[in-house]
Amino acid sequence: MIQIRRSQDRGHADHGWLQAKHTFSFADYHDPSHMSFRALRVINEDVIAGGGGFGMHPHRDMEIVTYVLSGALRHEDSMGNSAVMKAGDVQRISAGTGILHSEHNWSPVEAVHLLQIWMFPTRRGFEPRYGELPSTGRGLGTAPTLLASPDGRDGSLPIHSDVRLHLLRPVAEEKRTLTLDPGRHAWVQVAAGGVRLNGNNLAQGDGAAVSDETRLEIEGLAPSEVLIFDLG
Repeated sequence: MIQIRRSQDRGHADHGWLQAKHTFSFADYHDPSHMSFRALRVINEDVIAGGGGFGMHPHRDMEIVTYVLSGALRHEDSMGNSAVMKAGDVQRISAGTGILHSEHNWSPVEAVHLLQIWMFPTRRGFEPRYGELPSTGRGLGTAPTLLASPDGRDGSLPIHSDVRLHLLRPVAEEKRTLTLDPGRHAWVQVAAGGVRLNGNNLAQGDGAAVSDETRLEIEGLAPSEVLIFDLG
């Protein structure tokens, strides 16, 4: 079963310096039928204007992954980490017992475009931690890349959540098949371009909840970036 969440049906917030689209209920956007999916709690697509950003604010007991689509994002946190994330870079924050962090557009003029994802942890009370994964080697037409996983396999970022997050970057007409173990679920989020998922066309910003399927057949309709969440 595949349930499609179209881009135009997402929540939208216009803060001037921030244009945000919410796949699931978030902040002032509340939709009881779209609160979360399995371990996924938040998928926000944010465009932050030059010079804009989020000041220091707290998180706890949440796994947070940020994927930068274009531009550059400056990160600072209470653990002493400071970084500038650029297109294709991935960041993981395991908030655990609590952290403070800020995220600002590194450029005073150019927008930064990103996806921020929150996942429920499998347990609470762990020590906060931070990690980054650079974009090196993840070109168009390459095999799916594992970005995050519970055990950090294949160089992925370790997370305290029953989620295996893959990145697929197909070119037009390229076909890939991914398998799901029995009882697993998936969420497919098109970050850029467009794909066909098991016969269903998905455009940029579209997402799809997948249950009771063992194969994901994905064909690029254009050069694309697709996040695939393998979920318990």
